[in-house]
Amino acid sequence: MEKNYLTTRFEVEEFEKLKRGLIKYDCALAVVMTQLSNLNTYYSAFEPVNPIEHIKHRIKSPESIAGKLKKKGLPITAEAAEENLSDIAGIRIICAYAKNIYEIVDIIKNQPDFTLISEKDYLQNPKPSGYRSYHMILEVNLGKLFGDQSCRVEIQLRTSAMDFWATLEHKVRYKYGGDMPEHLSNELQNCAEQIHVLDERMYLIHELVDMINEDKIE
Repeated sequence: MEKNYLTTRFEVEEFEKLKRGLIKYDCALAVVMTQLSNLNTYYSAFEPVNPIEHIKHRIKSPESIAGKLKKKGLPITAEAAEENLSDIAGIRIICAYAKNIYEIVDIIKNQPDFTLISEKDYLQNPKPSGYRSYHMILEVNLGKLFGDQSCRVEIQLRTSAMDFWATLEHKVRYKYGGDMPEHLSNELQNCAEQIHVLDERMYLIHELVDMINEDKIE
């Protein structure tokens, strides 16, 4: 199966180039994850509540990279992947509340090791499907060992509820090959809106509890 995959997805030479190129993305991912791990440790040690619930990371598989290049009408080559794809290295930060997302976004923006390339706020401006999240593309310099080359890393920030919705929506869309029935699409949009309202109400409860605790201390 692997041999068939290599010949139909990537030419053997391009596949070898891609494998070498992915090493850079592994290193860029490690740089960003180190900073996020430090942030997570700080919150756990010095703040009463850690807004970060968990952090996931991944490198796109060669099959997924090839599929995205094909979808974009691009040649299936290592060079095309590096030049046109910004999500080969990806990180997802799951936060307790939507309000926490902007706090963490500001911290990431102020890290001297990263250069912000682009950002999209799907919290304030959700996609027509109902999808909500905050996306950032960072550029990470890999230093002298890599000839001062840079790699892009995508970061997505969302709440647990948003993450659950996005996972479900992806599974349904995949099942129907992207052509989702209208009634399912409408139901998912309705669920997305209810999740948004729930996120807001849960944060209000969180704030009320904090105020009650402060009054008790006084």
